[in-house]
Amino acid sequence: MVLRPEAVRTRLLRLEQVASRLLQLSGLRRDELREDFRAAWTVERGLQLAAEIVFDIGNHILSAHFAVTAQDYEDILTQLAAQRVLDQALRERMRGLGGFRDILVHGYLTLDTDRVADALSRAPRDFSDFIGAVREWLATSRRDRTRRRHSPRAVRLGGC
Repeated sequence: MVLRPEAVRTRLLRLEQVASRLLQLSGLRRDELREDFRAAWTVERGLQLAAEIVFDIGNHILSAHFAVTAQDYEDILTQLAAQRVLDQALRERMRGLGGFRDILVHGYLTLDTDRVADALSRAPRDFSDFIGAVREWLATSRRDRTRRRHSPRAVRLGGC
């Protein structure tokens, strides 16, 4: 598989939109999330969508550029940090996103409003920092590929 930077950039733009909407929702109080099912559903859907986009981007980068297969959603973030796409501090801040995504999708019967509110309070910054890290990695990766393509070939000295 070949890394398609434009596909990654398109997903980053969508993640940026979702993170922006989550930022708008971050002013909701916990009691509003408990009492207003529309607000709770909107936040839960936004968090789920953002997590899905993060894992989609990460999986594409890992498989297409590094030929790495992650074991699960959480491992995608671990592998991105191991490959220096994300720094360790961001990886630590995003720890648990894989499990939280699973709860949003499969464990909705046990979904805790306080956990949703906690995730919402961190989400805009974490997702924005993820976007920045991937954009920086794409730019650095592109410069490295360009440098390798245009580097002068070694010239043999002496006879031919």
